[in-house]
Amino acid sequence: MQYLKGADISTIKEVEELGGRFYDQGVEKDVFVILKDYGFNAVRLRLWNDPYSEGGRPYGAGTNDLPTTIELSRRARSHDMEVLLDIQYSDFWADPGKQRVPKAWRGMDAKQLEQAVFTFTRDTLLSMKEAGAFPTMIQVGNELTNGMLWPLGKLPNYDNLARFINAGIRGVRAVDQDVPVMLHLDNGGNNAMYRDWFDHYLEKGEEFQIIGLSYYPFWHGSLDDLQYNMNDLARRYGKELMVVEVSMGFTMEDYAAYEKLQPGERKGYATRQELVEKIPFDMSREGQCEFMRALLQVIEQVPEHKGRGFFYWEPAWIPVPGSGWANEEALIYIEEKGPGGNEWANQALFDYDGNALPALKVIRDYQPKED
Repeated sequence: MQYLKGADISTIKEVEELGGRFYDQGVEKDVFVILKDYGFNAVRLRLWNDPYSEGGRPYGAGTNDLPTTIELSRRARSHDMEVLLDIQYSDFWADPGKQRVPKAWRGMDAKQLEQAVFTFTRDTLLSMKEAGAFPTMIQVGNELTNGMLWPLGKLPNYDNLARFINAGIRGVRAVDQDVPVMLHLDNGGNNAMYRDWFDHYLEKGEEFQIIGLSYYPFWHGSLDDLQYNMNDLARRYGKELMVVEVSMGFTMEDYAAYEKLQPGERKGYATRQELVEKIPFDMSREGQCEFMRALLQVIEQVPEHKGRGFFYWEPAWIPVPGSGWANEEALIYIEEKGPGGNEWANQALFDYDGNALPALKVIRDYQPKED
């Protein structure tokens, strides 16, 4: 497997439609072209089942339904980029704090959910294949640390969790026998959690090829913790490893003026000082560069070249009015008050005006030893 320098750019269609533009050295370019010029050879795309309200209004945050995913996958493939499809099996965000059953699957028992996962996976991939947008890697579930399809697939119910994941893997294999399958957890610095999770899953689980990790320095321990975990996982399970979600801030300057939201309408999460105090890097352009250099070294040092790359999370989610993590319809669906503004713009690889940042050069200039 080639080393991947990847970007999760699932919101890009929405950002562009709302006026977002991207520049390299002052010249406006397609964001895919800029990323390719800086050495990126892969994108990651999340897929939600039905990211619309009962009345058909989109939830936002990219509204990553199948047509959007097909469009972005074809666009990436036109630039000769690999595509990691992140099937979340939810109508909206799925992570360790929430794994909601899609609206269409509510009330199903475990056997029915198992069949629904299989059918959704198979039919999704058949549609992508027919559209010339078939992914080169497939992620079954997203940040499965606490399970999926709650409450039936919530840990410690490993029996149901394995049942649902296996159904997804069988759905993949019904369409393609060879495409690599990834299982993905968060908290990349927590070795005990990874060992417990995979030891349990492997007792009942179908074969897969890649372990994906999220690593955010604000929440997931030190880079030494990440190194220890990746090294141990490589030796213990013999799987390929990828850091499939990672980011680092380049500024603490607020971006309220760009969002054009009132204070009560914005989240502003990524600019909170208490997060910054947890990391040994400055929230500056140079600090972002230093972090990326250090991360790349961690991945390189994984035994037997099992560290196969990274996906920077939402490097192009710049602040434009109307693009946030959850709009009004989404907040009603997830039963949260919000607010739902952009909480990520100061962790992108482009500044608030869409200009390429220096960390892109760090990524471009890095060459894995074995390559």
